[in-house]
Amino acid sequence: MEYKILAKDGRAKRAEMKTVHGTIQTPVFMNVGTVAAIKGAVSTDDLKTIGTQVELSNTYHLHVRTGDKLIKQFGGLHKFMHWDRPILTDSGGFQVFSLSGLRKIKEEGVYFNSHIDGRKIFMGPEESMQIQSNLGSTIAMAFDECPPSKASREYVQNSVERTTRWLKRCKAEMERLNSLPDTVNKEQLLFGINQGAVYEDIRIAHAEEISKLDLDGYAVGGLAVGESHEEMYRILDEVVPHLPEEKPTYLMGVGTPANILEAVDRGVDFFDCVYPSRNGRHGHVYTNHGKLNMFNAKYELDPRPIEEGCQCPACRSYSRAYIRHLMKAKEMLGMRLCVLHNLYFYNKMMEEIRDAIEHHRYAEYKAEKLARMAEGEKN
Repeated sequence: MEYKILAKDGRAKRAEMKTVHGTIQTPVFMNVGTVAAIKGAVSTDDLKTIGTQVELSNTYHLHVRTGDKLIKQFGGLHKFMHWDRPILTDSGGFQVFSLSGLRKIKEEGVYFNSHIDGRKIFMGPEESMQIQSNLGSTIAMAFDECPPSKASREYVQNSVERTTRWLKRCKAEMERLNSLPDTVNKEQLLFGINQGAVYEDIRIAHAEEISKLDLDGYAVGGLAVGESHEEMYRILDEVVPHLPEEKPTYLMGVGTPANILEAVDRGVDFFDCVYPSRNGRHGHVYTNHGKLNMFNAKYELDPRPIEEGCQCPACRSYSRAYIRHLMKAKEMLGMRLCVLHNLYFYNKMMEEIRDAIEHHRYAEYKAEKLARMAEGEKN
């Protein structure tokens, strides 16, 4: 891997990251395909059409359904889903948070009851690395615990210390796996994850500790899980300066266009979130003048595209009236078009962000973009 900062504007950084599966231009939004597919009937050819650089899949979900060992038999996730660009796999650590009623945390790892069929599953640092190695992703995430944002200081401190121990085990296992002759991707990269809920001092100490491990990249996890946007920005202000600037910085599970604009301003350059696809499936679409609800009756006879000038597959060919009709009729094409538009909007925004940083006008761009989106649609 080679990560090179091309330009800086304040704390915002414009970089490129060369990987075995191609070069990633950052800041970048990774399009979320949890089970190796973007929800909304979006193909990998579609992803290329709308400017996707990185696809993100989830270790836990692919392990419980279809199975990482089967995917390895196909030559890894890239060949299985017909995608030749970078893939990042989440470690399953977020499921330690989201499936809190179905798991028990121990020093060795986490015992789950599958949310699919209830069967018992164990996942620790070594198991997470082994699953991700079978998938052969470009970037593997370290296995961690994501503590609730409002957890007690004592709980969070103990959790973070365990996450650090798990990270060291992840690194050792990744090095072992990458040395094996039958490994799908011997150049697989490892990102560590900073945790600490909303406690700045715990976050900073953890960031400094994991930075010593000289990993390929660093993520800030455990945000957008219940705290306010202001708390999120405060944590980023405090923590990002304590992570290595010369390594990629990833804010996990974030977020809205406004969240991304603010986080870029604080030095973050990797993002992912289910919002664009989830909102699209429910007829909510992003534009430069705010979010539109395509079920709204005022679009019944509207011949315009979702957004004038947009070059996504939906806007190039279809009217608001037709897309509204599809959504009302519960036709899958309606969901598909809305998801394609939203992902294109996010990917295009990241292009604009990169250009603004290169030309040292990011502050102006951010202010203009936020003001326009806050206006809402005027007609």
